[in-house]
Amino acid sequence: MKSRILVFRRLLSLLLVASFTTASSAADEIASTPSLNIIVYGSTGRVGSRVVSEALSRGHQVTAVSRDPGRVKQSHRNLVAVQGDILDRESVATLVAGNDVVVVSVRGSVDKSKDPEKAIQRVAAELLVGVLREFGDNAQRLIYVGGAGSLEVKPGVLYADSIPGVMRMMMPRSLRQEISGHVLTLEYLRTVDDIRWTYISPAKKFEPGERTGTYRIGGDQMLLDANGKSRISMEDFSVAMIDEAENSAHVKERFSVAY
Repeated sequence: MKSRILVFRRLLSLLLVASFTTASSAADEIASTPSLNIIVYGSTGRVGSRVVSEALSRGHQVTAVSRDPGRVKQSHRNLVAVQGDILDRESVATLVAGNDVVVVSVRGSVDKSKDPEKAIQRVAAELLVGVLREFGDNAQRLIYVGGAGSLEVKPGVLYADSIPGVMRMMMPRSLRQEISGHVLTLEYLRTVDDIRWTYISPAKKFEPGERTGTYRIGGDQMLLDANGKSRISMEDFSVAMIDEAENSAHVKERFSVAY
């Protein structure tokens, strides 16, 4: 009986050591990832709010920008909600100072114009690049939530241009502007070589869903799954966004995310 008790105690000791080692390893892994200061424009939107949540879950410091900070419903010790306007140069220069990464997830139109050149994401891109240039070598990284319209469905053919004319005409003008605005934003960023920008395109089907923590990375071509579908949840897209913020694997280029 005494020998059985000794064996049991020995096994229990080994289990406790193994448990402590595993927990310590996990803690060391988390601690090894440096905390970033991330500012998010469009923080109350469907994508932006999920990017905020993902960043907070990893221990990063987040500044959520909104014209009405009261719309920021999340609460966290590492989160600060501030008032700001991405089209106000002085506001942008003040708010981005001291941050490591600027995440942009915006949509809409300047002065209610339907001109794609007046899409907020396109106008904001040029304003942000101008502001970041003033920081010189200390300029923050710029990570843009892009669109699927600029992905190629076959060599040289953008998804935006492959949409049948009748279907395109049935779209709300605001959606047509948004799609074209994303294409123009990417075209503009590709002319910028002195700012560390990244443009991330989601899959064709892009909606709220499950956070699995898994995704595939592609380039300019639309990624398809085994069933020929192009899809990604906003949750897993946000995982890819913060992975990029942490790893800087696609600086000065566009990449796409899908299952």
